[in-house]
Amino acid sequence: MNIAYGIVAGLLALFYLYAGAMKVIRNRDQLRPMMAWVDRMPLAAVRALGVVEILGASGLILPPLTGIAPWLAPAAAIGFVLLQTGAVAVHLTGEDHSVTLNVGLIATAAVTIWPATGL
Repeated sequence: MNIAYGIVAGLLALFYLYAGAMKVIRNRDQLRPMMAWVDRMPLAAVRALGVVEILGASGLILPPLTGIAPWLAPAAAIGFVLLQTGAVAVHLTGEDHSVTLNVGLIATAAVTIWPATGL
């Protein structure tokens, strides 16, 4: 179970590290081609979302590796489910109605919740 969790959580963490770093580092014009919703949000909110994604990715990986505060791993997975649920709402209220990636991320994060509780 630990190997399966490590693979799924590792891939999820890599995705969120990349996405979060882009939101923190890039400007609105650079983000717009990939994220049409950035024009509807203040840039500070986009940056804060990037920081949350980076912290969540760390929460998926570091507690199981270090054995410190293992409750953070399922909390991070639950946080990503909630984050992507909000993302679906943002996508559906704008012009961009593609939520396939968001639904896939919800499912992946939801799958990591149960194994994370046993770490």
